[in-house]
Amino acid sequence: MSDFFDPETGDEGDDALAALERETEARRLVEALIFASADPVGEAELAAELAADVDLPAVLARLEADYAGRGVELVRVAGKWQFRTAADLAPRLSRRVVEPKKLGRPALETLAIVAYHQPVTRAEIEQIRGVGLSRGTLDVLLEAGWIRMRGRRRTPGRPVTWGTTEAFLVHFGLDSIQDLPGLEELKGAGLLEGQIPAGFVVPLPTDHAALTPDEEPLDASDLVDLAEAGAEDLDFDETDEDRTAD
Repeated sequence: MSDFFDPETGDEGDDALAALERETEARRLVEALIFASADPVGEAELAAELAADVDLPAVLARLEADYAGRGVELVRVAGKWQFRTAADLAPRLSRRVVEPKKLGRPALETLAIVAYHQPVTRAEIEQIRGVGLSRGTLDVLLEAGWIRMRGRRRTPGRPVTWGTTEAFLVHFGLDSIQDLPGLEELKGAGLLEGQIPAGFVVPLPTDHAALTPDEEPLDASDLVDLAEAGAEDLDFDETDEDRTAD
């Protein structure tokens, strides 16, 4: 039988039919793997379950298109894939979902600073905010799983440096940290109002896992201290007691 469509017989050919069946089966498997996972699934994990000749990007693109505009959509978050309820339906479903505890303004401001300025130390956060950081603020964000200890700054006192996590990207529906809004987007959303100071810029965020030249790795004792005392005590000194509380 020919490998191509025969207009006289209506046959597509064995190879074409086999290819179509393999593509359909791969799409069904990828769909099932993502649907069954509680967390976003990476392409490496998906590829491990597929035949080597499967075009995974094409399979994902087809699935993404198939679910576009439906009640559940396939979205890419933190470089991985997950099924999520369509954003426009969220208000109608919110009454059915247990609302998580909302963060206070100090914690939200701290989270924003970490996201845009990482790697950043506690003292740098306070300098940017212009006010002292209350004990427990970093602990709240750490408990939520949205920030992590990256390393220690190569400066006297070796203060801990902080950055965001994959869970932060997933929670806020971001594929990468570069998807955070820039200056014009923040103004358009009404988050920056009034006269913007001359020279004011929103930094281009980055969350590279590799330590920067001015960071050094954490010691094993740092993780023990974190578990026992909490994030705020890792670089807390007696002068902090005199700083303004949030």
